[in-house]
Amino acid sequence: MSAPFHFELLDCDGTARRGRLHTAHGTVETPLFMVVGTQAAVKGLTPDQLETVGVSMLLSNTYHLALRPGAELIAELGGLHRFMNWRRPILTDSGGFQVYSLAGNLKISDHAAVFRSHIDGSVLELTPERAVRIQEDLGADIAMCLDECPPHDADADALRRAVERTIHWADRCRAAHRRADQALFGIVQGGTDLELRGRCAEALTALDFPGYALGGFSVGETPQQMVAALGPSAALLPWHKPRYLMGVGRPSDIVRAVASGIDMFDCVLPTRNGRNAMAFTADGPVKIRNACHKRDAAPLESNCSCPTCRHYSRAYLHHLFLANEMLGPTLLSWHNVAFYSRLLAEIRRAIAEKRFDEFCRVSLARWGERI
Repeated sequence: MSAPFHFELLDCDGTARRGRLHTAHGTVETPLFMVVGTQAAVKGLTPDQLETVGVSMLLSNTYHLALRPGAELIAELGGLHRFMNWRRPILTDSGGFQVYSLAGNLKISDHAAVFRSHIDGSVLELTPERAVRIQEDLGADIAMCLDECPPHDADADALRRAVERTIHWADRCRAAHRRADQALFGIVQGGTDLELRGRCAEALTALDFPGYALGGFSVGETPQQMVAALGPSAALLPWHKPRYLMGVGRPSDIVRAVASGIDMFDCVLPTRNGRNAMAFTADGPVKIRNACHKRDAAPLESNCSCPTCRHYSRAYLHHLFLANEMLGPTLLSWHNVAFYSRLLAEIRRAIAEKRFDEFCRVSLARWGERI
């Protein structure tokens, strides 16, 4: 790993942006969707399967990999890319989301987030410095600062403390970071409070990170609340640096977020919904367990070129789920990941051709969403 990280802004259509992220493991086009491989694996899919449908970047998780198998072991075996046989870029989350999702197993202070392992009850202390060190051991192309992600209904004092702690931890992460071949992104918190978002963004911008994320969305607020806060929050981030919206992944939310100037996304929805018999399509979701698919010889999507749609019928997929065959979740996950890859490619093309507003209107209307 030797190539420097940089972001190249290629086109704008209003506030929607198209660009390129140059990393040590290759260049990726933005806006992009990162498929989630929390524990160094995308559930049910191999790296080769991911590459065949255009996946360019994965996300893995610091907290989970620190617990099992351990960052030191992964480093000993050549780093995360070699360990999981993925040749393209990887981003690692810092464990900040687990501050929200595993709050019942957590004690938090300005010094550290101390977790009680959900696996065996052992203690994992994540200081900002240790979160950085773990991610350096993993060898991700992009690492994230440790932050505090509060729930959407946190009171004003708790939200303010989370922002102050996030700023303090970002400063410590910046000081601890050593790998020149790895970019460290700051994370802006503040919930839907735009004043707190502004305070956090101003402090983190002064630290001059190579990229910035918006955390604390999709944590229980309504879609309307998220949309109302997203545009003003994105506008707080530097124009010439990549902007990452963490954990948001409904197709309609992605389209709206791109319209607000967001470049990067991740979410578990493609594979989680695939495991639960739901397929994404250009015309909306398909619930493959429904009896209407029992004799349907058509593919999931007639205009989809993914292996699932090329080779298998809705009737066969319906059978697999009713028979509890593990191939069913794999094939639906494979299609869903392909759908997301195609959606982002279509978004990039629409921005380049200066027709993103039209693409946004048509897509949301097709999905039955309010524009």
